[in-house]
Amino acid sequence: MPGRYPVRFGTAELLADADRPGGWLLTVDDVPQSYVHLDDPTHLEFDYVRRMAEVIDALEPCGGALHAVHIGGGGCTVPRYLAATRPGSRQLVIEADGPLAELVREQLALRSVPQLRVRLGDGFTEIGTLRADTVDLLVVDAFERAVMPGGLATPEFLIQAGRVLRDAGVYLLNVAADPTGAVSRQIVAAVAAGFPHRLVMAESAVLRGRRSGNLVVAASRTPLPVDAVAGRLARAPFPVRLLTGETLDRYVSAARSTTTAQTP
Repeated sequence: MPGRYPVRFGTAELLADADRPGGWLLTVDDVPQSYVHLDDPTHLEFDYVRRMAEVIDALEPCGGALHAVHIGGGGCTVPRYLAATRPGSRQLVIEADGPLAELVREQLALRSVPQLRVRLGDGFTEIGTLRADTVDLLVVDAFERAVMPGGLATPEFLIQAGRVLRDAGVYLLNVAADPTGAVSRQIVAAVAAGFPHRLVMAESAVLRGRRSGNLVVAASRTPLPVDAVAGRLARAPFPVRLLTGETLDRYVSAARSTTTAQTP
């Protein structure tokens, strides 16, 4: 049912897509948070979610099931996509906002997603409870009142991320870039320091700090499928830059890594 609902971090609103039956926009305090299509989970409305999907699609084995953990659930767009494109995947969503999780469960048919569990809790704390070397894909897309929780940007969290990921596991992060780009560079720098292989995708204006937007960061201990991702980006309807290697190193060269005591 469309309407406004009180949740832990503000007021959520469900809006039906008048142009695409089955599509729903979820906002929190009027900030767009998730778009879910109940009839077609492969329809991805937000550009940054498409970038995440391009990384997921490029992972080997193609179409094979994955063990995925998502920190930050929202409408669970990415878990729905993963369940549809990689059947048999086991997924855990860690969500800090209990009322929001219940809203999505009741109003956006979350129970229909196979092999998906939702655990309520803080992502920084809960990742420490997961078993080591068990996760193929760790997705971090968490916001509280439009701000990424600072603890998720620290080296301490990244140590835990590396611990739970398998050797070939992939860390996938959505960063809401500030207009100056200073905070987003710090976050990317922390990831670059924690993993030897990484890439960043974003529009040029966002990378240059000319406007706000989203950066999608992928990182791993083993080489990433850069060529496959680049091929998919070449077919994207809007221009997207892919930063790797020395180009990415230059992007983060002026940034400071963050600590628990000093978070962006």
